[in-house]
Amino acid sequence: MYTTPEQLASANKANVESMLTLANTAFASAERFAALNLNTARAVLEDSVNNAKALLGAKDLQEVISLQATLAQPAVEKAVAYSRSVYEISAQTQEEFSKLVEVQFAEANKNVASTLDKAAKSAPAGSDVAVAAVKSAIAAANSAYDTMSKAAKQVAEIAEANVAAATNATVKAVGAAATPKAKKAA
Repeated sequence: MYTTPEQLASANKANVESMLTLANTAFASAERFAALNLNTARAVLEDSVNNAKALLGAKDLQEVISLQATLAQPAVEKAVAYSRSVYEISAQTQEEFSKLVEVQFAEANKNVASTLDKAAKSAPAGSDVAVAAVKSAIAAANSAYDTMSKAAKQVAEIAEANVAAATNATVKAVGAAATPKAKKAA
């Protein structure tokens, strides 16, 4: 029932490794966000310069209107692509964090069950009812955790499907709105 120094050292080592994994995941995510933002800023600057040159080169108002309509679609598509990338990075990071939490939860359950079994062996006679009650409570908590985890995954899948549908609808709507303007200008 007593914890040995080796057991404490092992537990501390596992906790440090878990924290390092968590920190590395967070840093990798931050790096991906930084790279995405830097590349997006560079592309927006280049597109802005090219669009300004195109608009300044227009010969009349109709050509300006036509150019605006044709320039709007790629800008919206790039904004949607950026949003998708942000969502993807966030979702992947959350998934990695969830896996780490699940591993930690499973390890904690294993340790509690082991400790409970050791305690039950050295417990006085007649305490098996209390041990059974604790085991039942742990099983109920594990079941609740599994149910909540599955529900959270389903919510994430639904949210991902909704984000995809909304972004596709946005791109189509902007494309449909830009097409009549371009035709009128021509």
